[in-house]
Amino acid sequence: MAVFGGANLGSVSFSSHLFNQQSCFLSGPLRLLPSSSNRTSLLCVVKSFSGSVIADTDTSSDQSSNPLLRDDAGSARMSTDWKLAKAYCKSGDTFEGEVEGFNGGGLLIRFHSLVGFLPYPQLSPSRSCKEPQKSIHEIAKTLVGSTLPVKVVQADEENKKLILSEKLALWPKYSQNVNVGDVFTGRVGSVEDYGAFIHLRFDDGLYHLTGLVHVSEVSWDYVQDVRDVLRDGDEVRVIVTNIDKEKSRITLSIKQLEDDPLLETLDKVILKDSSSGSPSLSSNNGDTIEALPGLETILEELLQEDGIEAVKINRQGFEKRVVSQDLQLWLSNTPPSEGKFVLLARAGRQVQEIHLTTSLDQQGIKKALQRVLERVP
Repeated sequence: MAVFGGANLGSVSFSSHLFNQQSCFLSGPLRLLPSSSNRTSLLCVVKSFSGSVIADTDTSSDQSSNPLLRDDAGSARMSTDWKLAKAYCKSGDTFEGEVEGFNGGGLLIRFHSLVGFLPYPQLSPSRSCKEPQKSIHEIAKTLVGSTLPVKVVQADEENKKLILSEKLALWPKYSQNVNVGDVFTGRVGSVEDYGAFIHLRFDDGLYHLTGLVHVSEVSWDYVQDVRDVLRDGDEVRVIVTNIDKEKSRITLSIKQLEDDPLLETLDKVILKDSSSGSPSLSSNNGDTIEALPGLETILEELLQEDGIEAVKINRQGFEKRVVSQDLQLWLSNTPPSEGKFVLLARAGRQVQEIHLTTSLDQQGIKKALQRVLERVP
């Protein structure tokens, strides 16, 4: 343990440690404000293999000059504050913490006698979107001395990890104004192999929440690498498709704001071959069309629903592009004919048209399909 004393504390540097939380690395010099009070304080840098937490032990002048008593008092105070941090973590309550410094990986924020770590990805997106020309370290420098609303994400006394999040602290305030189906203008915050994180702009012009557009929701065209379509800083329009309040997650889509090429029937989906002038369609005159993988089970379950009298794969065709390898289902907008609705299924380039004989209306069919999809693994 390295101990530094004195009221007029400047900057302190310590060896870099790998900090494997939120994929951030804690590196470079540690920057702290000088002590703002008249008391003398001991700054203890507690080092561990997995990270660092800083504890400030108060040694006011009215305490005993015996160093053993001071150590006991400091340890008791820290133990109490660790219990308090764990209580905050369990309850999800927020607190206002003062930013005392920053490092390569995030901010250092005061929590009573402890100083916790807030990784940069856990800052509110409004910080970086407000001044996109500034680096994250320039933004961090301007935050030193200010107070931020934060939540305790992790309070691990044994490994000396106190992890904080401003993003989660602001979630309840702004998420209550977000509903499935809402359309936002957003800014691409980061792009990963599995999708892109989009910062959502609210009516006040600031970006308060972040949602994920999965790679399958970027475009109707097949996207092999999201980076071929989206880049950090791009402005996009997105629609909210799901809100998980328990996990504080928002799911978004870009492609659902565009017309799906599979809108009504196969005649509109499958383009005519330029050489023959005829679309690549085949009709089911018997049982010659094999159902797409996973579709047969869905159709069998659909027959168990009240009001569904018969299902039959009527036609199939092949698109010239791959939209998704996953099985996708649509209820066609085509008006029913003789009690028959059209259901469309697609996987890869293959598209199949299914006729449903039913006494249900369109909403009834959608609810039946939803129940079936919940049952089928």
